[in-house]
Amino acid sequence: MKKIVFTLIIAGLSMSSCIDKKTTGVPGIDLTDLDTTMSPAEDFYQYACGGWVAKNPLPAEYARYGSFDQLAENTQKQLQELVLELDASTQPEGSVARKIAMLYHSAMDSVKLNAEGIEPIRKDLEQIKALENKEALIGHLANMQKRGIWPFFVLYAGADDMNASMNILHTYQSGLGMGERDYYLSPEERNRELREKYVLHMEKMFVLAGFSTTEAQKAASDVMAIENRLAAASLSREDLRDPYKNYHKMSLEELSRLAPQMDWNLYFESLGDKEIKELNVAQEKFIAEVAAVIHETELNALKNYLSWNLINTAANFLSDDIALQNFDFYGRTLSGSEEMRARWKRALGAINGTLGEALGQVYVEKYFPPRAKERMLKLVDNLQLSLGERISSLEWMSEETKQKALEKLGTFHVKIGYPNKWKDYSSLEIKEDSYWENICRASLFSFNEGMDKVGKPVDKEEWLMNPQTVNAYYNPTTNEICFPAGILQPPFFNMDADDAVNYGAIGVVIGHEMTHGFDDQGSQYDKDGNLANWWSPEDSEKFAERTAVLEEYFNKIEVAPGVFANGKFTLGENIADHGGLQVSFHAYTKTDEYKQNQSIDGLTPAQRFFIAYAHVWANNIREQEILRRTAEDPHSLGYWRVNGALPHIDAFVEAYDLKEGDAMFLPKEQRASIW
Repeated sequence: MKKIVFTLIIAGLSMSSCIDKKTTGVPGIDLTDLDTTMSPAEDFYQYACGGWVAKNPLPAEYARYGSFDQLAENTQKQLQELVLELDASTQPEGSVARKIAMLYHSAMDSVKLNAEGIEPIRKDLEQIKALENKEALIGHLANMQKRGIWPFFVLYAGADDMNASMNILHTYQSGLGMGERDYYLSPEERNRELREKYVLHMEKMFVLAGFSTTEAQKAASDVMAIENRLAAASLSREDLRDPYKNYHKMSLEELSRLAPQMDWNLYFESLGDKEIKELNVAQEKFIAEVAAVIHETELNALKNYLSWNLINTAANFLSDDIALQNFDFYGRTLSGSEEMRARWKRALGAINGTLGEALGQVYVEKYFPPRAKERMLKLVDNLQLSLGERISSLEWMSEETKQKALEKLGTFHVKIGYPNKWKDYSSLEIKEDSYWENICRASLFSFNEGMDKVGKPVDKEEWLMNPQTVNAYYNPTTNEICFPAGILQPPFFNMDADDAVNYGAIGVVIGHEMTHGFDDQGSQYDKDGNLANWWSPEDSEKFAERTAVLEEYFNKIEVAPGVFANGKFTLGENIADHGGLQVSFHAYTKTDEYKQNQSIDGLTPAQRFFIAYAHVWANNIREQEILRRTAEDPHSLGYWRVNGALPHIDAFVEAYDLKEGDAMFLPKEQRASIW
């Protein structure tokens, strides 16, 4: 779903791996990844990562290729082997292993997919074309959403932000084919060009779907007109980070008064749920505009918009000509990728999105050792203690607010590796009819699973990521931090490395997620996960002043000629990086290794810590992807998660004896100091 109810360490990752440890003198650090021709005082990212960057040019299929993407490559091969084993053996009918194998086979059957062309969605297109009035259209809209196609808005079940123990239904703004509203509204030349290319892309896709050239041009024009209205009514990416601006709990009657031009009773009846008594309309202005658009737009234009959402959603599950045209815009134009991912990788992506936890169960049985979980639990305990000590010693926070912060920290729910209880996929049907229909059935399974939660207590044991994912998250409504098995691998977590490497990498990740509980968003939720103010007014003001230092600092970073980072949009992730570094280094100073202060190959313990941190963000990236991520991603670019974050860390300045005049030096009075 589109709503970000948790915050991540990394954007754009979905896989993990086990890789062989490379060491050249320093455990867990490959010294050839460094560029020792660059002074760490001038450009620490280049010094710490320049060797890796030179050794790992961008593969054609990637818009950004980093050290964690290397992990993804290896894990994809491991997962492929697991799936091929399932496919090659006889599995019991109806078993989850059989479902994984069948879905993989339907994704890999290129002969069938190319022979079918648009046929798998022809019936759906004809149903849209046959809609006779707007009442029928509203009913069909609901049916599309149940099958994972989301025109206009997203609907999902999740915790009630002000009563976090109970699930409630939420609406969330959506329906934009380009995703980000500024692509539609910004007068900048790049965005004007994107709009033109997007219209041409839609025209080509409509033709591939059986529309005549004239019909395709009219349909693309209709879609753009509707999406422009939706974009104008959408909250900005900055406002989407404000939980209060996205919480409007109301009854169905109140929704009907807010957006009276749409028959909401008919809509919910078509969803198959007549018992909705209340819901959170996250963006009121947007949902009111959706109703107005449906009321004011002529029927054929609305049908073209629904058709586009169908075509666009199904594109990657159809024939090669359709999938390639889809890639041409979303991959090549938006991100700069030169080649589409191999079919088997896309197939694994589909499995991860539909049967991901089942595949994860197979994965962890083979690749995740119990000792890794035990060591992670110890690290989490150490980091939790470290953050508690730092909170207790804060000079700017009152004792009353400190106590509440410590209570919240003490109630963190920690998840490591994999769920204690695995998801039941027995009601999900996977058949041999078509790849697209399998995806639709999986979407319906997920939708029904969500709707069944509405009005029921939140299951705090449920995982929001697959075990094989290279990422981590903090969820404010459950006050939980989660570290899937996938991220517990080098370069994040190395069982054979010294403490400096693990504290500099996975330690900062742990601290990052913990700090999300106290960033500009997470700090607005209490220990029970409720959206509630637990701060004194004075402390809130001091917190805002201190976080503003990071916001203003990142606003001045020029990520491309004439393009600057968005300090407000990335503030939460920058706070988390800052806090993660501070907390993890504080914990590391308590280790025997740090206290012994023995250098290896001329690198002190502190220097090894910061090199390990930088290695996590080593990457090559295309210019188009820099621009796309700056527009869409709340995380700063990898380069700036190193060179933008580290100058604010006193321990880093001391580790490399930075002085006035060094490019990496920031005067102490200009450094952020929060947690």
